[in-house]
Amino acid sequence: MPQTDPRRGLLIILSSPSGAGKSTLARRLMEWDPTLSFSVSATTRAPRNGEEDGVHYHFLSETEFKTKVIEGEMLEHAHVFGNFYGSPVGPVREAINDGCDVLFDIDWQGAQQIKTSALRDHVLSIFVLPPSIAELRRRLTSRGQDAEEVIQKRMQKSWDEISHWDGYDYVLINDDLEATFERLKTIVSAERLRQPQQPGLVNFVRGLQSEFDEAER
Repeated sequence: MPQTDPRRGLLIILSSPSGAGKSTLARRLMEWDPTLSFSVSATTRAPRNGEEDGVHYHFLSETEFKTKVIEGEMLEHAHVFGNFYGSPVGPVREAINDGCDVLFDIDWQGAQQIKTSALRDHVLSIFVLPPSIAELRRRLTSRGQDAEEVIQKRMQKSWDEISHWDGYDYVLINDDLEATFERLKTIVSAERLRQPQQPGLVNFVRGLQSEFDEAER
């Protein structure tokens, strides 16, 4: 069958408690499809050494950030440890109109804001669960990156995050990374074919109808 117009992109949201494997799955997904891009967040915090504006973050003053929120230019935003963070809507809208998927690594609160935004029809939300709480702690500990106090704080926060699992379109239990990644690819591939992602379908079906009418004459 002839191809319709290029598809629209997806806003792919990945959420999970720390240690469930979300970052690894996101990296694998981008290796699988290099056209995927991460959403570049905006923040009011000062740039750190080596960070570039527009590459690592869009660095804004607090006034600039709040103005963008008021004017509806942020898909989602939050106040964290004294600074504001958010996802500018402009670059995301441009990407999905160009048929490019955008990946978001955000928590359940950000996910809910995006799912009620003007771009909600193009959202694909996926929550990643650990196979057990014991395994979640083991993964956090085996990283060797955090002190025990930090690990304990992450563990305390994990249940609040897990409790919002039912607000997502799909839920994956990451008991085996390879199997979970295969399921993730299947979900993304299928969601790309949803009706809202194929703007050319209406005209294509009208063309079929015209052919049918011609044949019936």
